[in-house]
Amino acid sequence: MKNLLKKLLLRRVDKRQRIHLNYIEPISNGGCATLIHPTLMIWLTIAVLLWGFQSFAAENGELRGTGDMGVIIERATGSVRIVEHSGNTQLGHIKDLGDLSHASIVFSRDERYAYVFGRDGGLSKIDILENRTVKRVLQSGNSIGGAISQDGKWVAVSNYEPGGVKIFSADTLELVADIPAIGTNGQLSKVIGLVDAPRHRFVFALYDADEIWIADMRDPQNPEIQKFADIGHQPYDALISPDGRYYIAGLFGEDGMALLDLWHPEKGTKRILSGYGKGEQKLPVFKMPHLEGWAIAGNRAFVPAVGRHSVLVIDTQSWQQIDEIPTHSQPVFVMAQPDNRQVWVNFAFPDNDTVQIIDVEQQAVIKTLTPGKGVLHMEFTPRGEHVWMSVRDMDRIDVVDTESFEIIKQLPAEKPSGIFFSSRAHEIGL
Repeated sequence: MKNLLKKLLLRRVDKRQRIHLNYIEPISNGGCATLIHPTLMIWLTIAVLLWGFQSFAAENGELRGTGDMGVIIERATGSVRIVEHSGNTQLGHIKDLGDLSHASIVFSRDERYAYVFGRDGGLSKIDILENRTVKRVLQSGNSIGGAISQDGKWVAVSNYEPGGVKIFSADTLELVADIPAIGTNGQLSKVIGLVDAPRHRFVFALYDADEIWIADMRDPQNPEIQKFADIGHQPYDALISPDGRYYIAGLFGEDGMALLDLWHPEKGTKRILSGYGKGEQKLPVFKMPHLEGWAIAGNRAFVPAVGRHSVLVIDTQSWQQIDEIPTHSQPVFVMAQPDNRQVWVNFAFPDNDTVQIIDVEQQAVIKTLTPGKGVLHMEFTPRGEHVWMSVRDMDRIDVVDTESFEIIKQLPAEKPSGIFFSSRAHEIGL
């Protein structure tokens, strides 16, 4: 740094020019001096002071990146905790975010801002570096999640009441588009399973109309909508594959699922896993497994069975079931480690004190953990060395080593539920 500044600011001049300059080095025997002009001396001083200030700020923790940060939902108090997973510590606490009983979060592409989707229709933009709410809007009466566009410019919210999808500017939270979800049956529908997809698209399902829609956002003021009808009765949740190709909707009103190939939407939807849920007692929606919890590892998908104590193994080439793995109870989330070597499973009430680990090669449970009552959610660090678990009824977060299965840290949190790390900003569908 010093040498570079010296080259830029110092110059050698003839003795006859000395009168206009200030010496900083003695005259050499060759009759020339290394000198600096007063104005340049001022700029050099400013540069050194700025460099010193930045070094001081960095050493005192005032400057940091966001790549190791995350947000934890405290559902009972309408608040979130800001955390980091390099040192496994809490950094901040933000309150007054409304009803977070079924909240979810997406991140801006620079990982600085988190968008919190509340059950009360609230959409909040929070700054995780400055630990504050940037803006909050109440955009509907009852919402059920959202997504952020491929380019990070638009935030979409799916609504139960009054239904439909609303699109907002990620920068200002100003409304840019309102998409009423009126199906071919003429009814306004609840919207579920909203995800982002490649080529600037949002994809979602209409629960009351038995449809899947694709919204092309290349013209955000006038989204182009492609509709697929008669996909199956009452799609209740959906997922998109990690590569963004397949959109899969679970059906509450009948057995099976609907699959849409986003590479070839002109082929329409097709039914897969016709026996999924077959022969089982129909369960309330809150006990249905989350499809976002599907674990896709290589060419296999590990899927929570509906109403059974097992995880199904699906071949993602044929979309046929090839195995069934017995588990402790009825699974809710089935989540793959980033390296796809193991799959972690949590369970529905009353057996939600247990987590099981499945080895992908063996296709069998290899470890059972009992963190405590109310294990609601799990989130892996980006490279999978740790998994964070929310243990709601114990008011804490457990940080678990994924190799030894030992708890390495416990953090207090008030009725924690969803855990969302900022690395999600760079994953399709999250």
